[in-house]
Amino acid sequence: MKFRPCIDLHNGKVKQIVGSTLSDENPDALRTNFTSELPSSHYARMYSRDDLYGGHVIMLGPGNEDAAKEAFQAFPQGLQAGGGITAKNACYWLDQGAAAVIVTSYVFKEGQIFTDRLKEMLALVGRDKLVIDLSCRKKGDAYYVVTDRWQKFTTTQISPETLDYFSQFCFEFLIHATDVEGKCQGIAEDLVSDLAAWSPLPTTYAGGVRGLRDFLRIQELGKGRLDVTAGSGLDIFGGSGIKYSEAVAFNRQQEPG
Repeated sequence: MKFRPCIDLHNGKVKQIVGSTLSDENPDALRTNFTSELPSSHYARMYSRDDLYGGHVIMLGPGNEDAAKEAFQAFPQGLQAGGGITAKNACYWLDQGAAAVIVTSYVFKEGQIFTDRLKEMLALVGRDKLVIDLSCRKKGDAYYVVTDRWQKFTTTQISPETLDYFSQFCFEFLIHATDVEGKCQGIAEDLVSDLAAWSPLPTTYAGGVRGLRDFLRIQELGKGRLDVTAGSGLDIFGGSGIKYSEAVAFNRQQEPG
């Protein structure tokens, strides 16, 4: 299990927000935990220095392209690009230095899986450059994939069959538990357990991490099969739950030898 870093961009700034409050229809509902005065390249260089590969740069809406490019140029092939990725811009972001592209909403249409677009992305960038984001919310006793800034439920339930199906097209999953994401109030333990049991691919879990204790809980429930990303709880993003240095040390403890 590894810690994967993040750089979330909103209006050109590095921010940590409560993701479920991001809405085009109701922008006043947005809850921001942290806004950095430092550029995206600062964080990218820090991750590069500490060998934290496989993190993600997420563009939360328009106006983030320049900041994203700065991050990829500061850490070439070290970070994945997500947020508004389509067949039209996927290759562009790979050319800017992204190690892979992350897709969600583009491969769903009116709540259904858009298979033609999955095949299109696979043909365009290759399976080894494609990450599928299956971030989800709970409805009843099950988790369902949500799209469009996590505001719209799809009919796709997180299940062994769903994960097996999508694994044909990508090399990795990124899955936020959006009900708890950004709140630093604890992880979705049932989802962590399910992902560890069901996912046939490397999978990064995000959502609700408060501190190092949650890292260890994910490691236990996930049987070491899941990676973790954390944002709002980190001191570099204004949090008090976990020091960035602790997250880096955790990674180094996972290395063999």
